[in-house]
Amino acid sequence: MNVYDGERMAELLAAQGITPAPEGEDADLVVLNTCHIREKAVDRIYSDIGRLSKNKSPLIAVAGCVAQAEGEEIMRRAPEVSMVVGPQAYHRLPAMIEEAVAGRRSVDTDMPAETKFDKLPARRKVGPSAFLTVQEGCDKFCTYCVVPYTRGAEVSRPYADLLAEAQRLTDAGAMEITLVGQNVNAWTGEDAKGRSVGLDGLIRDLAEIPALKRIRYTTSHPNDMTEGLIAAHGEIEKLMPFLHLPVQSGSDRVLKAMNRSHSVESYLKVLDRARTVRSDIALSGDFIVGFPGESDAEFEETLSLVAHVGYAQCFSFKYSPRPGTPAATMDDQIAPEVMDERLQRLQAALQVSSLAFNQASVGRKCQVLIDRTGRHEGQWLGKSPWLQSVYFEGDVKIGDLVEVELVEAGPNSLRGRLLAV
Repeated sequence: MNVYDGERMAELLAAQGITPAPEGEDADLVVLNTCHIREKAVDRIYSDIGRLSKNKSPLIAVAGCVAQAEGEEIMRRAPEVSMVVGPQAYHRLPAMIEEAVAGRRSVDTDMPAETKFDKLPARRKVGPSAFLTVQEGCDKFCTYCVVPYTRGAEVSRPYADLLAEAQRLTDAGAMEITLVGQNVNAWTGEDAKGRSVGLDGLIRDLAEIPALKRIRYTTSHPNDMTEGLIAAHGEIEKLMPFLHLPVQSGSDRVLKAMNRSHSVESYLKVLDRARTVRSDIALSGDFIVGFPGESDAEFEETLSLVAHVGYAQCFSFKYSPRPGTPAATMDDQIAPEVMDERLQRLQAALQVSSLAFNQASVGRKCQVLIDRTGRHEGQWLGKSPWLQSVYFEGDVKIGDLVEVELVEAGPNSLRGRLLAV
């Protein structure tokens, strides 16, 4: 979602005649688009501000969730910053820049009634794969998470707006669209016939766009995985066989303390149903280690879950206390060295799992969407249907959707052989 917001801000500024600087140090304006989920990211923002102010002293704007959470505190702590704008107000960035040029600093962390999406310019040129925000905010209130406070309540963008933006994306060159949201599978709306539909209904209609070849979505919540959405994985050819479904812990007690509202058993049932309708589906998840009170035995339950599921890839993090969240004041905070050790063990287990998935893919023939050049001359990189990075050589170009045989596997990528173009 931050990538999507960054792209939209760049398009917004381009409409004002502001073009990308060839090097960051040469910029007249730097926009730091921020995340508030982990403390390390917040610390980095102030480090970046200090680094930038030592150079040409560009105008600095802080956008995103840290901007929303800290607002005036950023202005107080970092006098080099000219603008602070929250994730729901960045469509006002051009006006704020005008004020900054006139020497006036400004903060805008409103969540206005008019949607920012109505104020953004049309999509004109994109790569072969593009993001499309369909839903924002969260009503789940996990005890470790700041998203409900920085992004607000769950809001679904209108069906017609999404189909129109998807069409513009494909007109601009996108062949793959990833639908994004804090809880993307909580999206609801009314289709062209006035019928209430969920994310599966939206995906079915997006699949009717001829130029759109692939559809993905992220990030989902286990409690919002409807039967219709699961069935869509077996019925819609353009919906890629990949499901990112965060679980966070393999311990039911920890999940309850996190206010995750699902159990290990209910989570596994969702995965089993997904595998029933699409046997080759790749599974991904998120994990937090060191949540307050997590015992050694409960961490072992997480390792057992990883071994049981066989994830294709995962994100894993040490618990980071965020100000204002219930978990930040819980007893039994875990020592940093314990979290470090657990994260290393978890990531080692996840790497074994991802390598096994990739090795099982060797011999498959699949389509790869080329999105960039490789490290070596004549080498190309793209994504398989299972979101694996695949590199190969051949007479092709970025944006081609080509047939490749997967011939060698590593934990993070596969080598492919280009078949007849």
